[in-house]
Amino acid sequence: MIDPINSEQEGLVLTATEHYRRLAESIYLRDIPPVPVQFNLMGGSAGMFLVKGDESCIRYNPWLFAKYFKENLTGTVPHEVAHMVVHRLYGLHRVKPHGPEWLGVMTAFDADPTVTSDFDLTGIPQRQQRRFRYLCNCQEHALSTRRHNVVQQRKGRYQCRQCKAELRYQPDTSVVGGQRVTGGRLVSDWRATDKCLTDD
Repeated sequence: MIDPINSEQEGLVLTATEHYRRLAESIYLRDIPPVPVQFNLMGGSAGMFLVKGDESCIRYNPWLFAKYFKENLTGTVPHEVAHMVVHRLYGLHRVKPHGPEWLGVMTAFDADPTVTSDFDLTGIPQRQQRRFRYLCNCQEHALSTRRHNVVQQRKGRYQCRQCKAELRYQPDTSVVGGQRVTGGRLVSDWRATDKCLTDD
């Protein structure tokens, strides 16, 4: 398992983030307020600019930064700051995430406008999607958290493609990361998917 970046490296990432934010202010002659920076992203993404309502932040993956520090410092940091700049200049709903406005900011930063990276994820912690156990008349199904919430909020129903029965939630069992858990105890290495499901 890779250790996350240390506090000195976090400081370098914060300094680079601030450098690109100030550079954008000087290029676009606009006030671009700083946003919180968090080092809590997991999985295969090195960075993310996140907006929820009026709040926004930049999240970095400290494990991917540790494994590929230079590449992320020169690639991921300007990439995410460019998303923040585009949000401040144009708003999120008016432009495509990696459209011409974002490309323009990346060009102004003299940064590589590559949209995705191809990092080896060996040793990088992966986020495990929680799954919820549902039954029909012929088999078990594992619904994602999003689909489970749709059912619980009575916004939709799912049915089995094979027997056509509506799926029924079994609250005593959940599935975490492809493994079935009952009462907090692993039962078996059970893999299930939502592929047997259709929206009603």
